[in-house]
Amino acid sequence: MLARRDLLRSFVTLGTGLLASTNSWLAGKSPQSGGVAQDGVKQPLQGPGRECDLVIKGGTVIDPSQNLHAVLDVAVKGGKILEVSRDFPEGRARVVVSAKDKIVTPGFVDIHAHVLEGLTIMGVNADLNCLPKGTTTVVDAGSAGWPMIAGLRKYVINTSTTHVYALLDISAIGSVIVERGMSNLEWVDPELTARVAEENKPAVVGIMVQLGAGRVGTKEMELECVRRGREAAEACGLPMMVRSPHSSAPLPPILKMMRKGDVWTQMYTPGPTGILDANGKILPEVREARQRGVLFDIGHALVHFPFDGVEKCLQQDFPPDTISSCMIRSHPYRPYEVTTDLPAIVSEFLLLGLDLDRVIEMVTAKPAQVFNYGSERGTLRPGREADIGVFELREGKFTFVDFTGGKRTGRQRLFPVATVRSGDLFEITEQFHAAT
Repeated sequence: MLARRDLLRSFVTLGTGLLASTNSWLAGKSPQSGGVAQDGVKQPLQGPGRECDLVIKGGTVIDPSQNLHAVLDVAVKGGKILEVSRDFPEGRARVVVSAKDKIVTPGFVDIHAHVLEGLTIMGVNADLNCLPKGTTTVVDAGSAGWPMIAGLRKYVINTSTTHVYALLDISAIGSVIVERGMSNLEWVDPELTARVAEENKPAVVGIMVQLGAGRVGTKEMELECVRRGREAAEACGLPMMVRSPHSSAPLPPILKMMRKGDVWTQMYTPGPTGILDANGKILPEVREARQRGVLFDIGHALVHFPFDGVEKCLQQDFPPDTISSCMIRSHPYRPYEVTTDLPAIVSEFLLLGLDLDRVIEMVTAKPAQVFNYGSERGTLRPGREADIGVFELREGKFTFVDFTGGKRTGRQRLFPVATVRSGDLFEITEQFHAAT
């Protein structure tokens, strides 16, 4: 793996707004003033009469929010989508990117990750781990409770190039101390959590309840934490996300407390609190929860995605509503190299039989609808924020490994090529792919 500084150099900013940006210097490349650059990027000389800043030309645009799957051009002006059309004239653009034989999508939206770098054992840097993978919007899943949300905003949300939002943990200490996080119910204050969430909208988009794995003691205490999480969510008018790997409380009473629009994450975690019964069948309470509007999310991470279990669920027509990474910093006990970035997880679902358009919807349009981000995400509609991913769907033999060491071989894998965040263009180099 490359060092952080080397990864920065591998993640190249071409810049549609400022060609001579500091990121070009970090990348070790000189800013270009005109002519044709490498990697199919044409940069006409600047001058009057240009009608847009950037056009991504000739890629297969997949935008489930508009039912688009066609070879089209995407034009960007002032950080917004100008139009998506055929044969946009190159002369109208200041920068032209060839996306021939590539896939162009809305920027991916990851609703479960951990990006409070340095203050939790799990936190990663969003700009190094999300943006280079085509993820332009990420939701931190409970790193901060009410005492720490100001710090998360100041040091992560306000300073990241990636759009970062937060789920406010119902526990005051959030994920700073993973073990025994809610073992003392005095730390679980729904009234204070709701007030702080309200004060921090739209940076805070929901309430997080984290059970299991030593965080809470008894079954009764876990159910009380869910009840208090729901109380806080109702008071501030936000959805609630719940995770419960290896918890004391069984799943049915937890789901019973969840409302339409709430999210059950790490849905495929195996064991007694999973969505499958002892015979490998979907629990009836799980189907009932989906019918009344509870959403089911991947929360992939290291130990929540066994191929065999996921396959059983898909065979029973129980796919996820949304795909998220639960991206975390590697742990020393990590037994295998399990991929946790969204393009790799998308590729795993292609291996398991879902079609590309459906899986792209699960990382764009669907997660964009889960929370209120203050502006529309997950779409290439004209007038919306120009958050775009450019990918290459490579054919070959690719090995994927789950946390049990189980291996599957797929014939396709999605690789990021470029990312546009609010109109600024970033190129991902082969050096970055080799490093990650």
